[in-house]
Amino acid sequence: MKSIKISATIISFNEERKLGPCLKSLVGVADEIIVVDSLSTDRTREICNQYPVKFISHAFEGYVAQKNYAVTQATYDYILSLDADERLSEELKESIIKVKEDWGAVDGYAVNRYNNYCGKWMRFSGWYPERKIRLWDRRKAKWGGTDPHDHVQIAREKTKTLKGNLLHYAYLTLDEHLLQVHRFAEIAAKAKYKKGEKASFFINVILSPLFRFVKSFFFQLGFLDGYYGFIFCTTSASMTFFKYIRLYEYGRKGLPENNNHPCA
Repeated sequence: MKSIKISATIISFNEERKLGPCLKSLVGVADEIIVVDSLSTDRTREICNQYPVKFISHAFEGYVAQKNYAVTQATYDYILSLDADERLSEELKESIIKVKEDWGAVDGYAVNRYNNYCGKWMRFSGWYPERKIRLWDRRKAKWGGTDPHDHVQIAREKTKTLKGNLLHYAYLTLDEHLLQVHRFAEIAAKAKYKKGEKASFFINVILSPLFRFVKSFFFQLGFLDGYYGFIFCTTSASMTFFKYIRLYEYGRKGLPENNNHPCA
C-alpha cells in the first residue's frame, strides 16, 4: 500500500497551560494539524500561531459533535485525534511514522494512554493501559458515545494497537479534578436525561458509586498507586454519585433553565 498522509485534530477551550507540548509532539508526525477552538479567552490562539496549525473558531456543540466537526475540516482521510492535554511519546511517534508508510489491513489503530495524575504516573486504578482508538480512516469510523465520554465508533476486529504511550496529563492538581467532577457530572446527567434515561436512587445513586470505588481501588489494584490512587478512586466514585444524583433530580424537577458553557 502506498504511503498516507495524516491530519491531526484537536478541540480546545482555554488550553494555554497544556496545548504547547501537545502541538510540539505532532510536528514531524502529522502532515496537517487542525485545532477547533470553542472561543477561548486565554492565550490558546497565540500558542497555536507558534506552530503549523490550521486554527478554526467554532462554538461548542458538545464533545462528540465538536470532534466530528473537527474531522470534517481535515484535508486527509487518516485522522489522528488528540486532546489538548495529551502528547505523543517518542516510541509512539515512531510507530505512527511507520504506519504512514504501511497502513496495513485495518480501519484504525488504538494507543495505550498513560495518565499523569497530580504529578504521578498511574499504572493501576483501571487507568493503564487505557486503550483508546486515536488513529483511523474517517471513511470507516466516527466519534460517538454520550457527552462527555466520547469514543471512536469502529469495528474492533479491524484495529491494532500501536507501540508506545499516549501521555495524558489528566489533572495537574486535585482542585482541577474536583472542578471537573462537577462539570462532567452535569454534562453526563443532562445527556442521559435528554436520551430519556432515568436514575434509580438505590441502584444508581447509592450502589453505583460504591461499586466504582471497590472495583478501581481493590479489583483494579488502585491501592498500588498509593496516596494518589486512593484520591483518584474516591474522586472518580464521587463523580458517579454526582452524575446520578443530578439525573435523579432532573427526573423529579426537569432540567434547570441556566445552561453554562460545558467546557468552562
